[in-house]
Order: sequence, then structure tokens, then C-alpha cells
Amino acid sequence: MHGEVRDIRRLSPRMVRIVLGGDGLDGYEHTEFTDQYVNALFVPPGASYSAPFDLDVARAGLPEHRPLGRRYTIRWWDPVARLLAIDFVVHGDVGAAGRWANHAQIGDVLQFVGPSGAYAPDETADWHLMVGDESALPAIAASLERVRPGVPALAVLVVDDADHEIELVCPGDLELHWVHRSTAPGEDEVVRAVARLLFPEGRPDVFVHGEAGETRAVRKHLFGARGLPREGTSISPYWRREYTDEAWREVKRDWLAQVELDLPVA
Repeated sequence: MHGEVRDIRRLSPRMVRIVLGGDGLDGYEHTEFTDQYVNALFVPPGASYSAPFDLDVARAGLPEHRPLGRRYTIRWWDPVARLLAIDFVVHGDVGAAGRWANHAQIGDVLQFVGPSGAYAPDETADWHLMVGDESALPAIAASLERVRPGVPALAVLVVDDADHEIELVCPGDLELHWVHRSTAPGEDEVVRAVARLLFPEGRPDVFVHGEAGETRAVRKHLFGARGLPREGTSISPYWRREYTDEAWREVKRDWLAQVELDLPVA
């Protein structure tokens, strides 16, 4: 499946929204998950093909010319206009996905597989907690929009500074806290921000995603110091500081196994 770039919007200094459309989205089936994602496929330098391409043929080529898959959350889908929006975090020309998004032009084609997903806000929860950085912002933004009116929603979001904050919409009773790396670097600051929150009474629905060290530290705090139940939580790292995507994939499974040993099973 593929889409043609129909619109490009700079949401913040490091976040770009790419809106896709066209006949290549025929057959696209949206899911009910707010963290739903596609596996976007990027053509590496030196490859002789371009999107759209035959995936099986491309994967059968030289290893260095095989398409590079990167997971990206779907920000929204317009079923009437048949437009699909994906928000990319860009750091100049670093990384295959960020490089593509940074130079995308109207008419460019992005090929992908999916969508898939696993989380949506629990409509029966008494309150919600969402914690993450830019990589989790699209999923958190979509999730906040699905919180029931009047239900408490606490969000702690990590960005570089105030210029990187984006507008969020939530029908619930939103308490929003931004953590700026420029003045509060390190995973400890994220935990401190969460620790300062006054949790409402009742059963929570928890979504914590983003950088590996930060999600691990918040997980320890929530299950340890705060004593939250593990049921009704979605906690997972999207990336790891100082690791490339490929290097992180190689160690992620072992890292997750170590995370499970952080706290004894109740």
C-alpha cells in the first residue's frame, strides 16, 4: 500500500506532518486503536527502485538495498477525503525516515505495510495517565481526543523547549505538563514530573511510551513507589538514546527482559 504526499505542515521545529492520499490507499482499513501505526518503507541510497515497488522483489536484492522499515503512528485518517496523516520527528538529515520527511515534496510516494495497533483509551477507566516524548506525541494526541468528556486525564510530555510544544485537544478534564530538555535534561526529570502529580481516585488507564530509559524509569515509579496495578497499562519504549534504529532492534528484546526484573511480580 502507498500514498502520495498531498500536504506538508511543520507542527514544531522538529515535527512534520505528512498527509497522504491517492489511489494507493484503496483498500486501507483503519483500526480502532489510537496507537495504530504503519511500517513505513524507505528506499536506501544506491537502490535502483523507487516507491511504489514490489516489496518481495526489493527484499530479494542486495542487503544494503533492501527497503528500510520504520514504524510510525497514524495521527488521523479522514475516511471521506481518504487522507492519512503521519507526524514525523526530524533531526535534519539524520535517519532514513527523518531524511525523507525533511525533504518530502507534494507528489512524493510513501509505501507502507499496515496498519496495526494495540491501545485505545479504556472507556470504563476512572482516569487516564499518558507520558511520552515526541515519538509518542501522535499516539498520545490521538488518545487524548478519545477520552470521555469530564474524565480526568493527566499528561506529561517531553520536548526540547517551549517552541516544540503543540496544541492538544481533549474532551476530558486535562492536566497537561510539559518537560523541557533544555532546562530539565535526563530521565529523572520525567519521573519527578510524574511524581508531582496528584492521582485521582479509582481505576487508571496508563499509556507510557517514548525513550527507553525514560519509560523504564517511569515504569519503576508507577509500579513501585505509586503502587499502580499492572493491569490496564501500556508501557513500551519506541527508541533508545545513543542507539541507531538498527542497534536498538538488536538489543531491544534482551533489554525488555531486564526491565521485567526491575520489580518483583506481585
